[in-house]
Amino acid sequence: MTAQLQAVEAFAPGSIGNIGPGLDVLGCAVTGAGDRVIARRIDGDDLVLEEPGHPALPTDPAKHACAIAADAVRRACGAPSFGVALRVHKGLPLAAGQGGSAASAVAAAVAVHALLGEPLDAMTLLACCLEAESAVAGRHLDNLAPSLLGGVVTVLGTDPCDAVRVPVHTAPWFAMAYPHITVRTAEARSVLPDFLPRSTCIAQLASVSAMVTAFATGDIALLGRSLVDHIAEPARAPRVPGFADALAAAREAGAVGGSFSGSGPTTFAVAATEAIAARAAEAMRAVYLATGVACDTRVVTIDDAGARWHAGSPDYATSDLLDPSA
Repeated sequence: MTAQLQAVEAFAPGSIGNIGPGLDVLGCAVTGAGDRVIARRIDGDDLVLEEPGHPALPTDPAKHACAIAADAVRRACGAPSFGVALRVHKGLPLAAGQGGSAASAVAAAVAVHALLGEPLDAMTLLACCLEAESAVAGRHLDNLAPSLLGGVVTVLGTDPCDAVRVPVHTAPWFAMAYPHITVRTAEARSVLPDFLPRSTCIAQLASVSAMVTAFATGDIALLGRSLVDHIAEPARAPRVPGFADALAAAREAGAVGGSFSGSGPTTFAVAATEAIAARAAEAMRAVYLATGVACDTRVVTIDDAGARWHAGSPDYATSDLLDPSA
């Protein structure tokens, strides 16, 4: 039975938060890189963080997203009857706008939830993840919800958590370019305007509505036209040298549009085919390199599965690591 598992290894995919104009209300899980967390039972009732996943991440469980989420799951399931040791394997870069803290929180929550027999529903589990994200990045679900549920997700609210998947007719391809500039979520949110003209609000609503329609109908041209962010992108673009030129280069390579992934600096561009996305990724990389900034790129599509787990080995054997493409 699930409750008798001694160790679980979970994988949570990275994500594109906001997807352009969908500030805090839209997100998309993407294939490829993600975070893994191995959780195993230990004697007592302590929560121990054995490996934080990166030298820059805290070793104190009270300050690490994965441990905060894991503890929230244990409390939601009742008084802990056993201790848990956590080990994090970071596959996503830090402060890059690719949903790294969210993926760590989701993977830990899913792993510990499996150890406990999976008694919670998806929204309760999401609320546990939100407790962690609120502590380290802000109270929003646009990365957490797709990382947990998979696909493209609309967030209706955070109190209580309410998120639903958007039907996707034909999954587009995304070129993702990560210039090596640190943009922390809290700092990126601090530059957002507090008040907006009515015309800006209406334009943003139109963009988000058109984007959901484009995903549901598979209209790639409409998706490109809807990727116009009137709120966050104008405020954040000056913090990332080369951003506007990188997006222009992606469009010249055949992409239909793009924006920041989450709060940036990662830039994404949408394409109809994998080949076009690859050309767009290289075009963006060339622009960022020309500004004197190192840049990593990858080509991804929608990860429909979301977080997943399997029974692991308590000795953390490398062969037990979950293959996210499986």
